[in-house]
Amino acid sequence: MTAGDDEGTQGLTRREALVAGIAGAATLAALPSGGCDAARPDADPSRKPGGSARMPLAFLPHGGGPWPFVDLGVSRAEIDPFIAYLESVRALPRTRPAALLVISAHWEEAVPTVMTGERPPLFYDYYGFPPESYQIAWPAPGQPQVAARVRELLGAAGFGTASDEERGFDHGTFVPLKVTYPHADVPVVQLSLKKGLDPAEHLAMGRALAPLRDEGVFLVGSGMTFHNLRAFRDPRSVPVAEEFDAWLRAAATQDRDERHRRLADWSHAPSARLAHPREEHLLPLMVIAGAAGPDRGTIAFNGTYMGLRLSAYHYG
Repeated sequence: MTAGDDEGTQGLTRREALVAGIAGAATLAALPSGGCDAARPDADPSRKPGGSARMPLAFLPHGGGPWPFVDLGVSRAEIDPFIAYLESVRALPRTRPAALLVISAHWEEAVPTVMTGERPPLFYDYYGFPPESYQIAWPAPGQPQVAARVRELLGAAGFGTASDEERGFDHGTFVPLKVTYPHADVPVVQLSLKKGLDPAEHLAMGRALAPLRDEGVFLVGSGMTFHNLRAFRDPRSVPVAEEFDAWLRAAATQDRDERHRRLADWSHAPSARLAHPREEHLLPLMVIAGAAGPDRGTIAFNGTYMGLRLSAYHYG
């Protein structure tokens, strides 16, 4: 299990906890080595050098465990719109991405860490599911050049960084993106969260990574806008999820400065700690919102999973 998950499972039956998603802890053209200006707080990361196509940004909910591929008892009325949304994300970039950079809620390290393997395996970081849950395949290639560029940009912004050649894609990456990119035909690099889970630091990580948008890299944050495992299947959680999600929809779609102010102070929002006793599933949104610069956010999906409100956000 990932750190903090067992704390949130009290009061759930084993089946409900599993459904809620308890987790265990093409060659790219040469990338420019410079271009770190957007890592500065006063730089405008929306600038498009040479009129090149700019990649959008997406924060998407990844659901629970291997939910699209194994029957977990979630209703089709909830699953089908969720799947349709994830399928639609492939068409979000106007041009084919050279690579994806995915920030998953299911990886935390002392410093931001990137996967550098050329052929990453899958990391089945969940337990107790049917055997087919551990036979899911999604052989997306890695992209070491993008990983190096991520470290360069974060280092220029003052972050220590590290790399991991052995780690595989966790279910925060392979589960939703197997729906979005079923042929695994775009290179993918995964980036960890930074331990301490400081929202301001993750907004700053996003600002540092903004130049990737002009280098053909599609940034995707994978988390959940409600993640209190203790509260799933409890009807008293419905108004909690609704209240927090309404606040988040307003905050995530503000202009840059107000958006960053509100997201950095998210824990004071209505029902914040009831929706997120631990914030790791919200922080990928901070990275995406930080990389958005002046782009306003849009609510790309707003539905329910196990009866509780979830939303997805796009920028650019």
